[in-house]
Amino acid sequence: MIERTDLPRPVIQQDDVWIPLADGLRLAARLWRPADAEENPVPAILELLPYRRNDGTAVRDSTMHPYLAAHGYACLRVDMRGSGDSDGVLLDEYLPTEQDDAVGVIAWMAHQPWCNGAVGMWGISWGGFNSLQVAARRPPELRAVMSLCSTDDRYADDVHYRGGCLLAADALPWASVMLAANAEPPDPRFVGETWRELWRERLDGSPPFIEAWLSHPTRDDYWKHGSVCEDFSRIQVPVYAIGGWEDGYTNAVPRLLAGLAGPRKGLIGPWAHAYPHFATPGPQIGFLQEALRFWDRWLLERETGVMDEPMLRAWMQEPGPLDPQRLEVPGRWIAEPAWPPEEACEPEDLLLTAGGELAPATGSGSGNPMERAIEIATVLHHGADAGAWCSYGAPGEAPGDQHGDDARSCCFEGEPVRERTEILGFPELRLRVAADRPVAQVAVRLCDVAPDGTSRLVSRGVSNLTHRDSHEQPRPLEPGRPVDVALRLDAIAWSMPAGHRWRLALAPSYWPIVWPAPELVTLTVLAGPGCRLRLPRRAPRREDDELAPFGPAEGAPRIARVLLRPGSRDRRLVLDDATRRQTLETGSDSGHVRWLSLELETERVGHDIHSIVEGDPLSARVTCSRRFELRRGDWRVRGETESDMTCDAERFHVTNVVRAWEGERQVHERERRFDVDRLLV
Repeated sequence: MIERTDLPRPVIQQDDVWIPLADGLRLAARLWRPADAEENPVPAILELLPYRRNDGTAVRDSTMHPYLAAHGYACLRVDMRGSGDSDGVLLDEYLPTEQDDAVGVIAWMAHQPWCNGAVGMWGISWGGFNSLQVAARRPPELRAVMSLCSTDDRYADDVHYRGGCLLAADALPWASVMLAANAEPPDPRFVGETWRELWRERLDGSPPFIEAWLSHPTRDDYWKHGSVCEDFSRIQVPVYAIGGWEDGYTNAVPRLLAGLAGPRKGLIGPWAHAYPHFATPGPQIGFLQEALRFWDRWLLERETGVMDEPMLRAWMQEPGPLDPQRLEVPGRWIAEPAWPPEEACEPEDLLLTAGGELAPATGSGSGNPMERAIEIATVLHHGADAGAWCSYGAPGEAPGDQHGDDARSCCFEGEPVRERTEILGFPELRLRVAADRPVAQVAVRLCDVAPDGTSRLVSRGVSNLTHRDSHEQPRPLEPGRPVDVALRLDAIAWSMPAGHRWRLALAPSYWPIVWPAPELVTLTVLAGPGCRLRLPRRAPRREDDELAPFGPAEGAPRIARVLLRPGSRDRRLVLDDATRRQTLETGSDSGHVRWLSLELETERVGHDIHSIVEGDPLSARVTCSRRFELRRGDWRVRGETESDMTCDAERFHVTNVVRAWEGERQVHERERRFDVDRLLV
């Protein structure tokens, strides 16, 4: 069909493109291209995802791909092997097979009559990951990539582990999402009567991803595969890396700018885990206009000026109201011509003093320069004010006032700053610390404290102290023996007004962000010369005020659908005073949707519970449930999954259940139980 005649060129949308693979399987795709592309071939852009092109990402796709197609590109949105309407079974994230498939798809695209031979690749989250990974494979037809909300380091900065700690907030919930997604069938409208056979292969063959993730608690070859930071030189095509300060993946943007040698750009806004033209909190930007400038430069070799602008552009955040419904973050755009900055300010070093202060390292300060032991006991409810590790912009996901978690921590506080102070980059902390148990963690929060006492989270980091020397070969702590620890906090841009003060908070746990150590721990911080915080100071520049503004955010998605029940995301924290159990419940509901062009109705609902009893780290538990339903006329399929994770001192215990129905007949039930050694986690 031909549509979107309001855009510069008429666009043809083809919903049932089939791409052959070397092993005989096929991938399903949707194609948008200029109507005259076969007479006048154009560059092509690939997005490869496991999220169902027809009813999974269709809403956002309806804005992005037609826009680029109308401006002279062929855009291909491909269902990954084992997902949507494609053949095969999806066995895990970022496997070599996935990259092989992408290389094959790129070669296929380049030889189609509507393509001039030049191909780009882009995507957000999973699609941002595999864009970088495929770039490192160097397919000759690939000319440039755009990677949003992704990472260069699968071990250090992904949904599984942070600082050697298991990411309780998202590891099992995300595995649960994929467990349910991999149980959904292909659509008979596109694959015909083979849909049952393909569905059965998925139900029988797709494993719970959490088992592999828990079985690799250290930085081994499993995680090195697909981590492009292992060899940045493998990527030689231009890269545009984009993130948001409320997303969980922003650290990769400055690392990519520092590590890559070829043409590169970075953009970090105030956004959560979403595309910048509709992400919250705002301000939103005309992202598709920015993307077009990048693609025109590298796929059409037009001088658009995009690479003449600063290498990094970022939103310098300012303290604003702690409103869970906020739509925008106060601040302004700033830019750096290179990263690391060539004209960086001198970093500011602050000592953690024996008197509990953050004192200038070069001045006399008011604290005692002598070393003093400060003990910090474990409070398992520390983390109640953490918000989400990876926010999607829903109410309640941003961290709230930190005063509760500050009270559950050991805090070091600076004097009120005399003038506006700004930082850009990674705060870094050096600690001299001892623990009374062989396995221990430290959670660090950097906060901005206003004159009225409001404490805002600026940056944070966690460290499994058994990984103090290496993520590849952790070693138990010797109880009572001090160790030196270097911890890099999350990258941030923050503008602190005069009269505010820095607060650094330390604690031995951070639930539900990370899974707690197996025993209650008392940390002893040897405050004094061996403990210091380094802040990446940045001076405001006149050039910041001269930056060209972004274009307005593109219009709302256009797709024929009816919301029979609206979707929602919710988050509720409950503390039972009698049992001392803290429970965080989060829900995600995509609503009941009727897709008019597909004559299809869909429902998808998820529910996660994180619970822990104060004083008992072995009470930690994460339980996840998912259900889906697809129906068209007499065709109706539904499924449900349950995932549960508990622990003892030596092992994690996990149960996954998958059930599926065709009509009223149950066609599948599988339960998978396994135990995994904790191995110093």
